[in-house]
Amino acid sequence: MYHSVGDTTDDPYRLTVSPGRLARQLGWLRRRGLRGVSMADLLAARARGGGRNLVGLTFDDGYTDFVDLAVPLLRRHGFGATVFVLPGRLDGENAWDALGPRKRLLGEQGIRVAAATEGIEVGSHGLTHIDLTRADAETLRAEVADSRALLSELTGTDVQGFCYPYGYLDQRVMDAVRDAGYSYACAVDPGPLNGVHALPRIHIGENDTSVRLFLKHRLHRLRRRPVKGA
Repeated sequence: MYHSVGDTTDDPYRLTVSPGRLARQLGWLRRRGLRGVSMADLLAARARGGGRNLVGLTFDDGYTDFVDLAVPLLRRHGFGATVFVLPGRLDGENAWDALGPRKRLLGEQGIRVAAATEGIEVGSHGLTHIDLTRADAETLRAEVADSRALLSELTGTDVQGFCYPYGYLDQRVMDAVRDAGYSYACAVDPGPLNGVHALPRIHIGENDTSVRLFLKHRLHRLRRRPVKGA
């Protein structure tokens, strides 16, 4: 699980990784015979009984630096990824991060560029990045179902993936995502929830050297239950 790629000098939430660090992390995967792919490609391979050498790479929030900085590095390594975007904040900023810094979000053109790039999947992060567990029924429907419809129209593709803002979900939210037609959904630590609509992920940041990556990779397999249906 990645977020922004760029300058890490002002990064109070530790959500940014520098281009140099990302390049080294992707190289670490490649040297171990692992290949980064989109979540859709990973789950499709798992459904066929394969995918042991694949790693799903995700980038939350849909910052412009995904297209500008992450995609060239991914292509250099022959990797793919999924970027989760916010169609309710096109060309906007990450206003939900109270401490900043402000970063630009992808607009229509940037999302189309990402969707047209080989190996890159565009998924929904909701409309506006709110805590869906606190949303009323109408807001939840709009954030989940309407965002999928808007992205499908924008990209000309069937949007398969959803990512819960902040990683927050409960049974009601997960049911809404499944009922909206998403094939899968990504969380962070889904707790007791399980299945392809509650996929756990590992946060990766600027401090993750090769040693930390190795430990996170090993510990993740020990801490997480096997995902049912994936």
